[in-house]
Amino acid sequence: MRSTPSRDDMDTGERLHWVDELQSPLLTDLYQLTMLQAYVANDMHGEAVFELFARRLPERRNFLVAAGLEQLLDFLETVRFSENELHWLREHGHANERLLEYLRDFHFSGDVYAVPEGTVVFANEPLVRVVAPLPQAQLVESRLVNLINFQTVIASKAARSVQAAPGRLLVDFGMRRSHGSEAALLAARAAYMSGFSGSATVLAERLFGIPVYGTMAHSFVQAHDSEEAAFEAFARSQPDNVVLLIDTYDTVRGAHKVVELIPRLRESGITVAAVRLDSGDLLALSKEVRAVLDANGANDVHIFASGGLNEYELERLIGAGAPIDGFGIGTDLDVSSDAPYLDCAYKLQEYNGQARRKRSTGKATWPGRKQIFRRYGSDGVFAGDIIGIETESREGGPLMTPVMRYGRRLQTQESLETLRERAQVSLAALPLPLRSLQQSAEYPVEISLGVRNLAAELDRMTG
Repeated sequence: MRSTPSRDDMDTGERLHWVDELQSPLLTDLYQLTMLQAYVANDMHGEAVFELFARRLPERRNFLVAAGLEQLLDFLETVRFSENELHWLREHGHANERLLEYLRDFHFSGDVYAVPEGTVVFANEPLVRVVAPLPQAQLVESRLVNLINFQTVIASKAARSVQAAPGRLLVDFGMRRSHGSEAALLAARAAYMSGFSGSATVLAERLFGIPVYGTMAHSFVQAHDSEEAAFEAFARSQPDNVVLLIDTYDTVRGAHKVVELIPRLRESGITVAAVRLDSGDLLALSKEVRAVLDANGANDVHIFASGGLNEYELERLIGAGAPIDGFGIGTDLDVSSDAPYLDCAYKLQEYNGQARRKRSTGKATWPGRKQIFRRYGSDGVFAGDIIGIETESREGGPLMTPVMRYGRRLQTQESLETLRERAQVSLAALPLPLRSLQQSAEYPVEISLGVRNLAAELDRMTG
């Protein structure tokens, strides 16, 4: 058995393993390389300023939760081209010799400013600013947008379930329906940051320290000759984690079988922690099951529900008094089915010391290096944001902070628990109308006079 070869060690004809290649700088759009070839040919290495922002919020989304910065900083610190990759670019005609020579020594040496992960943000607010030589700032665009967009989408989706079910156990169940393994892991991270209790994805615990939860599948019950035998076998093999799935055949009868088993398990020092419902009318069944448990002295056995859940269903169930203590949320979370993407843009705002502005219809940008200034009311609730020029003096605290200088982090990696606490504080400061799952609500985000004047000046200059 041999270890996986590095990209430099591999023979160019050897089959590549796609998991290893997730770290490759070739995980980009071709037009990044075509632009780089022109930049390098024309010695365009001046300082460029790019900013990432969401042009608008998805329908029925009143806020976003910024996420993905940690993975972005990892990428920027380590991005390099191997000799194998340079050979491949040459062989496939994607780079001339001058570009290949530039890429051979490529590393990111720029600065990054960002809104801290876990912060609530709104449309048009810059989440990340990259200040670097133009080819560097350009090449990192695709992966930067990929990482920030996805986790921000999932963190924002997860926050809605947390708001719909305060105090309830919420577990990410979405790995099998997520769009790939990286997506599954980053979804678990983003959801936990926004307040989920944990994930069913085991590797999420190893990589990020996220608590993992697991029960049993219907196949486990079906593999036994009786439901009773399945419950007892599972309980005795998992005495510290007895959560029994009771809806394989008849949910209420399953609950009766659990209460019949409880005394026998108790003799062995085993307690049943919860029963799980995964189908049917969860409102009616949870009430029936709770009644069965309580009538038989199993008041301490919790009810956990899963199966096609989202924040709207959580809000309905809890509002109707469903006695459900925890929820597993899968597909709808990990693909954010009602709002699966953000209209993210990574745009040039300054080059060689001169502000730049895109004026395309419906996609015009605000120029210059910008900052978000957030005001709070006397009650600690958000009162409004101002997007201003970085050097402006505005009321409110600035949200964007420097996180990388000359290609190196300015601080040690923040723990996921720190990000989780920040998200909790930020979400708690949302104005009440913005917490609605059903209705859109406006939050005041003002474009400062300084930004507007700069845009008007550029428009006059470019005619």
